Amino acid sequence: MAQNIYDDPTFFEGYSQFRRSREGLDGAPEWPTLRSMLPPIQRLRVLDLGCGFGAFGRWAREAGAASVLGIDLSEKMLEEAQARTQDTGITYRRANIEELALPDGSFDLVYSALALHYLEDLAVVFLTIHKLLAPGGHLVFSVEHPLFTAPSHPQWRTEADGSKIWPLDSYLLEGKRITDWITPGVIKYHRTLSRYVNALLTHGYRITHMEEWGPSEQQVAESPELADERHRPTFLLMSAQKPPDSNDASE
Repeated sequence: MAQNIYDDPTFFEGYSQFRRSREGLDGAPEWPTLRSMLPPIQRLRVLDLGCGFGAFGRWAREAGAASVLGIDLSEKMLEEAQARTQDTGITYRRANIEELALPDGSFDLVYSALALHYLEDLAVVFLTIHKLLAPGGHLVFSVEHPLFTAPSHPQWRTEADGSKIWPLDSYLLEGKRITDWITPGVIKYHRTLSRYVNALLTHGYRITHMEEWGPSEQQVAESPELADERHRPTFLLMSAQKPPDSNDASE
């Protein structure tokens, strides 16, 4: 079972203060780039893995999605998502992403924002998603960039001149990382960039786009606190497609 840190009251309270928690997609600086990687949403059946407060699902329905199912392990996140949602075309379910039991081929788009780096078995997740997608369906996801997850205890190092350096530690040693983020003891899983790419290719996806995201000059001008995020990519954004002629029965 994946760690359910979001139901910890102290962690949940801290997470709720973030701009992206308060403002939804408008508070996520990587959202414009991630949005540009999505297929046309109209009439799609959407699965949102690690749906959090449900912001993407509400946006997808407004953009014309036929239906949205939001999955999350946290009861607190799902309660907040439900409280913010009045659309009967959106449903929520508490489940572990690594143990999903849903009908094969029942979704046209699987979306996941900043959730997959909490999961230990990426291969199982990508295989499961491939089965859940209809032929020609799309997977679009974001994770913390591997340069960000690599250090065992990620933190800025401030030089004598005041400049900030992000320490790179044990990049090629993949696996569990226990970090202090909001609260101590948060478990995430570090993987190299090639691991994400090859896992998709191995499980039959066609990679359509990859972005090592950092803020634009305009974003830094509008939000100067993002300036430090230009030293290394904060997020890895990827989109992939299940080929229209894919046959999961043979996998």
